[in-house]
Amino acid sequence: MDQKLNMKINGREVHFLRGQTVLEVCREHEIYVPTMCHDERLQPYGACRLCIVEVAGVPKPLTSCTTPATENMVVTTESPRLTRLRKTIIELLLSNHPNDCMCCEASGNCDLQEMAYLYGASLDRFPGEKWALPIKEDNPFITFEPNKCIVCGRCTRICNEVVMAGTIDMTSRGFTAMPDTAFSKPRSLQNCEFCGQCVSACPTGALTNRKSRGLGRSAEVEKVKTTCAYCGTGCNFFLMVKDGKVIGVESDYNAPVNQGNLCIKGRYGYDFIHSKDRITTPLIKEGDGFREASWDEALELVASQFKQIIKEHGPDTVGGFSSSRCTNEENYILAKWIRTAVGTNNVDNCARV
Repeated sequence: MDQKLNMKINGREVHFLRGQTVLEVCREHEIYVPTMCHDERLQPYGACRLCIVEVAGVPKPLTSCTTPATENMVVTTESPRLTRLRKTIIELLLSNHPNDCMCCEASGNCDLQEMAYLYGASLDRFPGEKWALPIKEDNPFITFEPNKCIVCGRCTRICNEVVMAGTIDMTSRGFTAMPDTAFSKPRSLQNCEFCGQCVSACPTGALTNRKSRGLGRSAEVEKVKTTCAYCGTGCNFFLMVKDGKVIGVESDYNAPVNQGNLCIKGRYGYDFIHSKDRITTPLIKEGDGFREASWDEALELVASQFKQIIKEHGPDTVGGFSSSRCTNEENYILAKWIRTAVGTNNVDNCARV
């Protein structure tokens, strides 16, 4: 086992493992440190400078997300100096940010909004030129409002580090720096996987899910944790439910399988839930058509047909084919039923390769 080392944070002695950063140690011990460019799924970046802390013996503040924790280190996460610096950073971000929180899609779920409120930032301390760029809605899944971008790099990093698609990267320099596709081409299946990972990483309203826009604010929706039904990986996420209807999907960063990562199906393939074409009543075939039946009638018919087939041709003429859209428990029940009630090992699953 790794040896536990000791350090002090805000006068409190804490333990940590070699290789951890100061930010990781703080979060492990529930010590708050603000961040904007940090995402647990990504490598430390140190761009926003909001996670700065004071370390005894070091004359200038250090970014806690990129600073390794060392034995007997003495760290301070809150001080008048740090508060002043963090407030200035936020005010610099606000100097080139539209103050339209009232109608912003990310209102109530925006890290910049929360930080500005927490540190009492002024909206007009640094007047100057602002972006006036058009909104990009050139695809059916993602809306990009470049004027709300704070150039934190989370979207480009998750696209390159996690998805490894290389769809977007930082373009230009200085005031005109912006995450974008090559030559600003529209997103398409040729250059984007439409996994929505960039949207999940965005700390502001710059990147939002187009399918969910205008359907409900974060305070209006109920989060229902579920498992993706599209394959056997078992990714978890939250269904965003308002008035009994699913209006979107949100990442679950504590999910053991996917840690908040999703593919296009998991993030955007929820339309079938409320589809008018869904079969909600058992159907029994009669002639060339089908008629609606009760569950009791349908199950009795299926049971009688199985019994007849087994009696006439033996149990090995029957098999069970389970679906990865079902839960592990449901798949287990099917396998158990085929092996015990029917008496055969003919069981398969669509996810088998």
